[in-house]
Amino acid sequence: MDRKKKYYDDIINAIALIDEFLGDINLFAQYKVDRKTKSAVERQLAIIGEAIKKVKEIDANELINHHSSIIGFRNILVHSYDSIDDEMV
Repeated sequence: MDRKKKYYDDIINAIALIDEFLGDINLFAQYKVDRKTKSAVERQLAIIGEAIKKVKEIDANELINHHSSIIGFRNILVHSYDSIDDEMV
Protein backbone atom coordinates (compact mmCIF):
# COMPACT_ATOMS: atom_id res chain seq x y z
CA MET A 1 0.00 0.00 0.00
CA ASP A 2 1.13 3.50 -0.78
CA ARG A 3 2.47 5.09 2.44
CA LYS A 4 0.66 8.36 1.86
CA LYS A 5 -2.65 6.52 1.39
CA LYS A 6 -1.99 4.58 4.60
CA TYR A 7 -1.57 7.83 6.54
CA TYR A 8 -4.77 9.25 5.08
CA ASP A 9 -6.54 6.02 6.06
CA ASP A 10 -5.14 6.45 9.58
CA ILE A 11 -6.58 9.98 9.71
CA ILE A 12 -10.00 8.80 8.57
CA ASN A 13 -9.97 5.95 11.09
CA ALA A 14 -8.92 8.29 13.91
CA ILE A 15 -11.77 10.68 13.08
CA ALA A 16 -14.24 7.77 13.07
CA LEU A 17 -12.93 6.60 16.43
CA ILE A 18 -13.26 10.07 17.94
CA ASP A 19 -16.85 10.15 16.75
CA GLU A 20 -17.44 6.70 18.26
CA PHE A 21 -15.73 7.58 21.55
CA LEU A 22 -17.80 10.72 21.98
CA GLY A 23 -20.99 8.75 21.31
CA ASP A 24 -23.67 10.10 23.61
CA ILE A 25 -21.46 12.79 25.09
CA ASN A 26 -22.95 16.03 23.84
CA LEU A 27 -22.15 18.42 26.65
CA PHE A 28 -18.71 19.78 27.36
CA ALA A 29 -19.28 19.22 31.09
CA GLN A 30 -19.73 15.49 30.41
CA TYR A 31 -16.53 15.37 28.37
CA LYS A 32 -14.49 17.12 31.07
CA VAL A 33 -15.25 14.47 33.69
CA ASP A 34 -14.94 11.40 31.44
CA ARG A 35 -11.23 10.60 31.76
CA LYS A 36 -11.32 7.56 29.48
CA THR A 37 -13.00 9.45 26.67
CA LYS A 38 -10.67 12.41 27.06
CA SER A 39 -7.64 10.12 26.91
CA ALA A 40 -8.98 8.24 23.89
CA VAL A 41 -9.84 11.42 21.99
CA GLU A 42 -6.45 12.98 22.74
CA ARG A 43 -4.70 9.81 21.50
CA GLN A 44 -6.58 9.92 18.22
CA LEU A 45 -5.86 13.62 17.77
CA ALA A 46 -2.17 12.85 18.28
CA ILE A 47 -2.41 10.13 15.61
CA ILE A 48 -4.02 12.60 13.20
CA GLY A 49 -1.25 15.12 13.80
CA GLU A 50 1.49 12.51 13.36
CA ALA A 51 -0.09 11.15 10.18
CA ILE A 52 -0.32 14.64 8.70
CA LYS A 53 3.31 15.25 9.63
CA LYS A 54 4.32 12.05 7.83
CA VAL A 55 2.28 12.97 4.72
CA LYS A 56 4.08 16.33 4.61
CA GLU A 57 7.45 14.56 4.97
CA ILE A 58 6.60 12.36 1.98
CA ASP A 59 5.22 15.25 -0.10
CA ALA A 60 5.94 18.77 1.12
CA ASN A 61 3.63 20.15 -1.59
CA GLU A 62 0.61 18.17 -0.38
CA LEU A 63 -2.16 20.64 0.37
CA ILE A 64 -3.57 20.01 3.86
CA ASN A 65 -5.50 22.89 5.37
CA HIS A 66 -4.10 24.06 8.71
CA HIS A 67 -1.39 21.37 8.72
CA SER A 68 0.99 23.49 10.80
CA SER A 69 -1.64 24.08 13.49
CA ILE A 70 -2.63 20.41 13.58
CA ILE A 71 0.97 19.23 13.84
CA GLY A 72 1.66 21.89 16.48
CA PHE A 73 -1.35 20.73 18.49
CA ARG A 74 -0.09 17.14 18.24
CA ASN A 75 3.24 18.29 19.65
CA ILE A 76 1.48 19.93 22.59
CA LEU A 77 -0.54 16.76 23.25
CA VAL A 78 2.57 14.59 23.21
CA HIS A 79 5.25 16.80 24.71
CA SER A 80 3.30 19.18 26.95
CA TYR A 81 0.63 16.82 28.22
CA ASP A 82 0.65 18.53 31.60
CA SER A 83 -0.54 21.82 30.15
CA ILE A 84 -3.48 20.47 28.13
CA ASP A 85 -6.66 22.45 28.62
CA ASP A 86 -9.88 20.55 27.86
CA GLU A 87 -11.24 23.59 26.07
CA MET A 88 -8.22 23.51 23.75
CA VAL A 89 -9.01 19.92 22.79
